[in-house]
Amino acid sequence: MKSLFYIALFFFIGTTLSLAQDELKVENIKVKDSTAKKSTTNPLAPSKAAFYSAILPGLGQAYNKKYWKIPIVYGAIGTGVYSYMWNNKKYHQYRDAYKNRLAGKPDDFSYLDNDRLIQGQRFYQKNRDLSAIVTVGLYILNIVDANVDAHLMQFNVNDNLSVKPDLQQDDLYNRQNLALTLSYNF
Repeated sequence: MKSLFYIALFFFIGTTLSLAQDELKVENIKVKDSTAKKSTTNPLAPSKAAFYSAILPGLGQAYNKKYWKIPIVYGAIGTGVYSYMWNNKKYHQYRDAYKNRLAGKPDDFSYLDNDRLIQGQRFYQKNRDLSAIVTVGLYILNIVDANVDAHLMQFNVNDNLSVKPDLQQDDLYNRQNLALTLSYNF
């Protein structure tokens, strides 16, 4: 009971002192925080990079100043487009040959029977559709890459924050354990 009284008295005095300090007003004092760094990051940069990359593939990478990625983007999308066009051309060759054969006209694939022409059409049609899907996927990957790269440019990477592998001695079993050490220096 006596200790409860002292605890209540302690809290009462503490809140009274804090209220008394709140009543004191100090004016015209400006404190400048010398440790605060001025933020130069643009929060709209990731969406801007993604928009640029959606308009013209590779433009988002140029906006992020990652110029070495532009040939990779054009190489990937160009390969997908070339594959689509080549498979589409072969599909139409087999389809036209099959149509000519049904109409009784001569065709370029006289050494193949009708079943092989149909199989060739299906094969090149499947590859054409797959090439279109891969090309669209690479286009979307281009946009995602520009967006993520712009986000990571704003990420704070300095010497104050580090993650290092560490070996620790296990005293119970007398063996080494692998661990990760996260250290932050103020």
